[in-house]
Amino acid sequence: MSEAVVVPASGAVHWVGAGLSTGSGLADLCARTDGVRLWHRTEDRAAEALDRLGLTGRAAPRAYTLDALTAELAPGDVVVSMLPAPDHAPLLAACVARHAHFACSSYVSDAVLEQVPAAAKSGLVVLTEAGLDPGIDHLFAHALVARAREAIGVDTAASYRLTSYCGGIPAVPDDFRYRFSWAPLGVLNALRSPARYIEDGAETVAARPWEATRRHVVDGEPFEVYPNRDSVPFVEQYGLPPAWRADGFVRGTLRLDGWLHAWQPVFEELKAGDDARIAALARELAAAYPTTDTDRDRVVLEVRLEVSPQVSPEVSSAASPAVEKGSAGSARGGASWSGSYLLDLVGDEAESAMARCVSRTLALGVRQILAGALPPGLSRAAETAARSARWLDELAAEGLEFTRTGDG
Repeated sequence: MSEAVVVPASGAVHWVGAGLSTGSGLADLCARTDGVRLWHRTEDRAAEALDRLGLTGRAAPRAYTLDALTAELAPGDVVVSMLPAPDHAPLLAACVARHAHFACSSYVSDAVLEQVPAAAKSGLVVLTEAGLDPGIDHLFAHALVARAREAIGVDTAASYRLTSYCGGIPAVPDDFRYRFSWAPLGVLNALRSPARYIEDGAETVAARPWEATRRHVVDGEPFEVYPNRDSVPFVEQYGLPPAWRADGFVRGTLRLDGWLHAWQPVFEELKAGDDARIAALARELAAAYPTTDTDRDRVVLEVRLEVSPQVSPEVSSAASPAVEKGSAGSARGGASWSGSYLLDLVGDEAESAMARCVSRTLALGVRQILAGALPPGLSRAAETAARSARWLDELAAEGLEFTRTGDG
């Protein structure tokens, strides 16, 4: 059976939602195509969002309902979902029915995954995990693994530790040690979800992720970090060689130093509260710690990879003391390798750092769909090291500056 051919992009982009993560990525798309429509709660709210972004007259405001959007979809259109994750699957179903492509910045849910075969068969692109976290973190990880594979060798027995921590935090620390950059209820529910990761060579589950919080220093600055979601599937997704053994592998959240202490009352509520109480708590926190136009946020994302070739007994017995202590060593005497990527960005009057990182990365992915550069079916921001390198180069050229350390 021949592979499906991608449905040619029509040039129309339906950006659905204008919340905290919508920023200059939308402006980028408006500069590249005349067919952008912004869907929001009401047409007036959509128009206000366009005015705030300086895009009045450059995109058409629309009042969002799923039926209204579906009625406007044509083959080859691109739907960009900035809605909460549970809303992605119904949107994707509408896309499949109307032969439109789909893009979002969220993790792949089971409900979305179930629809990928039908989308692929119809020649449609389903782009996910194309934001900040997930998104840029994947790009960093793929790039690091590619460099390490070249330096160490994929068949060399080795142990490694990969950490990926990301956080949206206040640029000026406050007593709460946090600034909401997405829906408070989403933040609380993420803390209620167990986290699975690898520590000391074994899979570990933290039923309450905040209880696994530890100190983490980034470029000399102390932070607090904890694991989130399920890190383990990303070992395969990042292309880490089977010959390498994971001493540690964790994807998690970064917070300001002192966050664990400041949030103790919240944690007590999370341990005792039911869904109704947690929803009420989210509303209380949103009222107590509102995001204002004068606030400035900061995004910190650091991905580190350390790989150490294993020393054979023959080499160990004849090695120098320096080698025995781990400064170098493999069956061939090869050295250890380490590298990292760091993105540290502060928002400005034009847009928040979070909106810039999420929307710029997502817009880059949409441009790939418009250009016919992605295959039918499921794609993530980083599927290969080569794509990661290209996307990082483009993001850097557009002002998302980051630093790289390590060999190679």
